[in-house]
Amino acid sequence: MDKTYDFAGWATRNNVRCADGRTIMPDAFKGNDGQKVPLVWNHRHDDPYTVLGHALLENRDEGVYAYCKFNNTESGQNAKELVQHGDITSLSIYANRLQQDGGNVIHGVIREVSLVLAGANPKAVIANVIQHGEELNDEAQIYFDEPLVLEHACGDTKEKTMVEDKKEEKKPMTEEVKKNEKTEDTETVEDVFNTLTEKQKKVVYYLVAQAKGEDNTKKESEEDNSVKHNVFDRDDENQENVISHADLQEVLKDAKRCGSLRDSAIQHGMEDLQYMAHADYGVDPVDYLYPDARNVTATPQMIQRNTAWVSKVMQGVHHTPFSRVKSLFANITGDEARARGYVKGNRKLEEVITLLKRTTTPTTVYKKQKMDRDDIIDITDFDVVAWLKGEMRGMLEEEIARAILVGDGRSPSSDDKINEMNIRPIWTDDDLYTIKAAVAPASNATAEDTAKLMIKQIIKARKDYKGSGNPTFFTTEDVLTDMLLIQDTTGRDIYDTEEKLRTKLRVKEIVTVPVMEGLTRTDGESKTRKLAGIIVNLDDYNVGADKGGAINMFDDFDIDYNQEKYLIETRCSGAMIKPYSAIAIEVVESAG
Repeated sequence: MDKTYDFAGWATRNNVRCADGRTIMPDAFKGNDGQKVPLVWNHRHDDPYTVLGHALLENRDEGVYAYCKFNNTESGQNAKELVQHGDITSLSIYANRLQQDGGNVIHGVIREVSLVLAGANPKAVIANVIQHGEELNDEAQIYFDEPLVLEHACGDTKEKTMVEDKKEEKKPMTEEVKKNEKTEDTETVEDVFNTLTEKQKKVVYYLVAQAKGEDNTKKESEEDNSVKHNVFDRDDENQENVISHADLQEVLKDAKRCGSLRDSAIQHGMEDLQYMAHADYGVDPVDYLYPDARNVTATPQMIQRNTAWVSKVMQGVHHTPFSRVKSLFANITGDEARARGYVKGNRKLEEVITLLKRTTTPTTVYKKQKMDRDDIIDITDFDVVAWLKGEMRGMLEEEIARAILVGDGRSPSSDDKINEMNIRPIWTDDDLYTIKAAVAPASNATAEDTAKLMIKQIIKARKDYKGSGNPTFFTTEDVLTDMLLIQDTTGRDIYDTEEKLRTKLRVKEIVTVPVMEGLTRTDGESKTRKLAGIIVNLDDYNVGADKGGAINMFDDFDIDYNQEKYLIETRCSGAMIKPYSAIAIEVVESAG
């Protein structure tokens, strides 16, 4: 191995019991031999600035050795200074896809190597640091089994600073020790400790107290300033089996019951654990510690069709306070009804007026729901009853509006079908009320060709229209799109806005209706006709309801089954009340 690396050391050592109780077995990470992995700070995977460089891994009998090279980023060079100065001496690994035999890890994949304040593997430390541009023997050596010795070699003069082994008990630092430990070329433990942030110091206080078995609630000024253990690893997201060396299993097991890791720590008398935002504790399953998911809306959102058209229908129809509606017409369009010329001596003939009558009676339309009372009580995030009633009202109105325009679409044999003799659909109503404008495109016609024919047929059919005022064009999104895409010979859109198309069709408004998509019927000549749109002024359609027959909501409680039951219903009739007041545009698709 050449000397182009900045430092080298043991990423992990075999046959050493780690803080989480696991033991890495020989060749567990053999697959990583010769691989290059990121060198990061403290297992931080959520910030690119924590990537300090890379590590080249070498599998050995004793463990995995890492040759590490810092990058030229500010954080990389800062970490390089810490390592060269001896402030950071420990390494740690993050690995997943583990295979274990009891507490022994026999296989895994190392994903990164981290510089840490103290790792879970006591022998995973930096072995040597290369000072580029100087003699190669000017390096720091850290030994494992004896108290750690930091050697600074420079010519024939050597100075040594003793650092106690992590297995020995740390003693409180006195003023005399502080004074004696500091020399001109070295830093004391206190000097290093003072470089930590306030949060890091609080973690140190906690870990020292735990190691010594002291009460964790001491004031910070009374805590021991010596460093015994320090573990700062993170688990990664949703890994099925990982090493990020762990402890404090009882606190973590109770985290979900308590609601959070912080509350669990407080309950176990470990208040300062709340500051360990990136502690070296593997969590399984880690999702127990995630915050509860929150609704982005106050109530569940309905997955439904676009219902903007429903209000236009329900508000547009004519309402009467009685449900039995009779329409009586006198047909005076025939020749017999015309005024006549008189020739002296001839007999004068009486006018013959044809009377037409239609009576429409009411029917009941309803929607029913139920909920267990226990569920109503347990759902506390929103008013589930009000939400349910709103859904019932919306669906009932949509069904009535559908029945008015095109019918409910159910089979005549269905018990749930809304009788079309009580609420008469405009589309299939008698020819006296609804003009049927047929569009018959050629077999090879394009969508644009068919759209052009529709526009022509609508304009021509207007001569027979006898409805009130300016009507509305109810159609589908497909038909509207085809009309808007019509181009002239130069490729320019003829109707580049709905306003221009509306003016061309001589209608007040264009409303798209999702329930009109794909509707067909068979005419008297066994030809299939596909509905493309309906032109009508809904003031010519009457909806009648007697007193009490308007839309009403009823609640009931089933004491036997402990259920709340809800019913919304109306009893009404509906029919066109003016002849030739609607136009149905149909595309003749094929012969039967």
